[in-house]
Amino acid sequence: MRGGAALTGSVEIEPLYYSGHMTAAVRLHRWDEIALEKLTELVARKIIAGEREMLVQTYLKRGALVPRHAHPSEQMTYVLQGALKFVISGEEFIVREGEVLHIASGLEHQAEALDDTFELDVYSPPRSDWLGGNGEPGA
Repeated sequence: MRGGAALTGSVEIEPLYYSGHMTAAVRLHRWDEIALEKLTELVARKIIAGEREMLVQTYLKRGALVPRHAHPSEQMTYVLQGALKFVISGEEFIVREGEVLHIASGLEHQAEALDDTFELDVYSPPRSDWLGGNGEPGA
């Protein structure tokens, strides 16, 4: 393995060169090597962040409620297992296994786990309020 791990669960690989210009560093991340961050008894997550986007694995137990909030990041939520109910601008959206919900930046939303749920969120730009590990649970 070349390079050192900058984050737990990631491996830095030497920078690549294309047409004489160095590109951004390449990192290989392994979910099973990233510590699970328990936010509440019902919500836990793992985070991988780059400069312009963030990928978050989130585990929500049935009944978990993510309070209404907004953030400057655009969000895509991909439900891998279970189901989430989102309330956005007074409208309910049920997102089930295999479905993706796209939420524009700055839009207030809340979520409730209808079942035990495993989902992936993509945020762009990254949620700066989460990068220190002290953010509230968010979906």
